[in-house]
Amino acid sequence: MKQFSHIYENEEITLANLNEEIKRRRTFAIISHPDAGKTTLTEKFLLYGGAINLAGSVKGKKTAKHAVSDWMEIEKERGISVTSSVLQFNYDNYCINILDTPGHEDFSEDTYRTLMAADSAVMVIDASKGVEKQTIKLFKVCVMRHIPIFTFINKMDREANDPFELCDEIESVLGIATCPMNWPIGSGKEFKGVYERNERRVSTFKAEMNGQKEVDTTTIGIDDPALRDELGSAFYDKLLEDIELLDGASAEFDQEKVSAGELSPVFFGSALTNFGVETFLKHFLKMTYSPLPRMSNEGLIDPFTEDFSAFVFKIQANMNKAHRDRIAFMRICSGRFEAGMEVNHVQGGKKVKLSQPQQLMASERKIIDEAYAGDIIGVFDPGIFSIGDTLCLSNKKFQYEGIPTFAPEHFARVRQIDTMKRKQFIKGVNQIAQEGAIQIFQEFNTGMEEIIVGVVGVLQFDVLKFRLESEYGVEIRLEPLPYEYIRWISPESTVDLTRIAGTSDMKKIKDLKDRPLLLFVNEWSINMVCERNKGLVLEEFAKN
Repeated sequence: MKQFSHIYENEEITLANLNEEIKRRRTFAIISHPDAGKTTLTEKFLLYGGAINLAGSVKGKKTAKHAVSDWMEIEKERGISVTSSVLQFNYDNYCINILDTPGHEDFSEDTYRTLMAADSAVMVIDASKGVEKQTIKLFKVCVMRHIPIFTFINKMDREANDPFELCDEIESVLGIATCPMNWPIGSGKEFKGVYERNERRVSTFKAEMNGQKEVDTTTIGIDDPALRDELGSAFYDKLLEDIELLDGASAEFDQEKVSAGELSPVFFGSALTNFGVETFLKHFLKMTYSPLPRMSNEGLIDPFTEDFSAFVFKIQANMNKAHRDRIAFMRICSGRFEAGMEVNHVQGGKKVKLSQPQQLMASERKIIDEAYAGDIIGVFDPGIFSIGDTLCLSNKKFQYEGIPTFAPEHFARVRQIDTMKRKQFIKGVNQIAQEGAIQIFQEFNTGMEEIIVGVVGVLQFDVLKFRLESEYGVEIRLEPLPYEYIRWISPESTVDLTRIAGTSDMKKIKDLKDRPLLLFVNEWSINMVCERNKGLVLEEFAKN
């Protein structure tokens, strides 16, 4: 992997150098429904960036390698990504940070947080399935943030839906106009390649080694007589017909609309066999910008200011089995980061030294000396950081916009089987909770004897069980609880908590910050409890 440029080690960093480095940065998230091929596409990007020589595939049948971004054991077992990972590579003088997000809906909270750290999003769609449920959900988050969205319609090497229908579906279901940048010729076994609209030429592809290696590609101009022989008459005539339709019916490319998240450039290809991946990457880099200003309580913060600032969007424990450590992932929003620098931890109200800064390739790490606005770095967390925390060098001590916490929808009582392992159990549950994957609660009047776990999706229970066993050596028993609704009791409430007149399906609990909460089986009970207890104010979200 190409190393960070160290040309500035012995000279003073000038503003021009700083600006140059920040301008090179591109930070994007990849979103999709499970199984659309997101992780495979990430692998291929890394292949082109020279970060890996041989791309792995998720299922790992034809290829013995597992994908670089899936590093947890459970991910390898199930062939799904459950935590977002961060990957960085250099390509064509750009420094690219990719945030690979979990596609599975049970982990949408992690994805939501990750999207807060990205400047643009790449949406991967399976050509045979079109727009799926999870894609819609994630897409809404992107729209909310007004970030550019690029579409990669994947798996053209398998039987696919009509490309016009796919574009129509994106427009009608997601409500965003599309502009195809290239166009597929055939699909499945008959996939011949793609037509590049701007260049007016056809790229044909041949896959090698189950798509693990880069492919040989030939390009032929649309007016070249040899093209008819290459494609065969039927495909050639169909292509000319499609081009005529496209030129007449599809939206014109408009960079402003792309930047505002109102128009999505569409690309067709196949990540597995490397059709169209590099073309997509080149176009994407041309159409996206370097890091943009971010909103804080002091107004917009310019990325090109000299003072370093960042926010924590993810905490991950035990990435390194040997050390049982915690890493706080942060997005650098302005200036330059240097290893060992002392910064203000705004929420904690004290200065902290950011030690062991790392650049990540999923579980592979590299200690770094410097990083710039737009980069994602991991720093050692001694247990002081929370998701949404701001770190800054400036004395202004501003805070970046917070990241909301989702209310859990599924609850279970958790007990360890071996009572001798109490200490490991408490530690494990607490650490996993701090990562934001689960929320833990206690009975209102007891300590940690009874722990209730709340999650957004039920698959997170499996992950909790798996991780406690494999990382902390603790076996647990989960007892599902019937509750579906949770409400925090507002500090504005004037009710004596011990005397709340509840309903039979209500349960009093508290969170880790000792804030009182109520659990309910149905919505009707919430209204009933509010009616019975004058002065009780309930809130749907916890404000971190």
